[in-house]
Amino acid sequence: MSGEKKVMEALAWASSFLKEQGRDANAGEWLLQHIKNWSRTDLIFRLREPLPHEDFHAFEKLVIEHGKGVPVQYLMGYAEFYGRRFLVNPNVLIPRPETEELIEGILQRTDRLFQPNQPLKVVDIGTGSGAIALTLKKERPHWEVSAVDISADALQVAEENSKRLDAKVTFVKGDLLSPFLDYNDRFDVIVSNPPYIPERDQEEMSVVVKDHEPHLALFAGEDGLDIYQRLIPQAVSLLNKPGCIGLEIGHGQGKAVSDIFRKIDAAFVPEVVLDINQKERMVYLEKN
Repeated sequence: MSGEKKVMEALAWASSFLKEQGRDANAGEWLLQHIKNWSRTDLIFRLREPLPHEDFHAFEKLVIEHGKGVPVQYLMGYAEFYGRRFLVNPNVLIPRPETEELIEGILQRTDRLFQPNQPLKVVDIGTGSGAIALTLKKERPHWEVSAVDISADALQVAEENSKRLDAKVTFVKGDLLSPFLDYNDRFDVIVSNPPYIPERDQEEMSVVVKDHEPHLALFAGEDGLDIYQRLIPQAVSLLNKPGCIGLEIGHGQGKAVSDIFRKIDAAFVPEVVLDINQKERMVYLEKN
């Protein structure tokens, strides 16, 4: 595009270009709001205003990068999650709205299982950006929250988010719950959004995800269950009574993940919960 364009013309170009590339046509709006530090209301009110050349060039560059498959959140450097802004980069998974539902489920169950303001011990496994651990700490400041990840680069992002959100969480480098097993360090709440995508599904996935987000946080063996097979026995062994485990799962994995719990103890009654799109998304186990 040459010459100074109005905001609406820049957005029309972006929408058309992104559609051609098979991307979300609305991404242009998010990127322009990011560049101009505008709210959506600002954007709507300024549609007929001219967009300065330097702003358009910055916008054009980001739109083209997203056209190539780079996620919008990595281009902006942040993602919105549970009403807060989290820094993200290619070392961490971009937090999804479905994971907000996992947090809602944990808060509802702990409100039922424990006394108000009880100082619970909580751990988030595979914390990535820290979205789950830091959100739980902000929502329940009296909880003692730990978070573990095998990636030092991911922990660096999580620690930066901890500072920015002023949320004190203890970050630990390690594989699943291994750092806590040696000391038999027990928890009231164990939560995780682990890798659960079967390796074979890579073929059908969007390049935005498979070519840019960390595979360590996405894939878990042939059937997507590898991490659950290791994590669930560890979690059960370190869970206090009363206590609660909450795991995010892939659609169609509810029975298989529940069976891993029941293999440990036939008396366990895991609860498979659907997300807002009516897909299997969470498994909870409560110990009373």
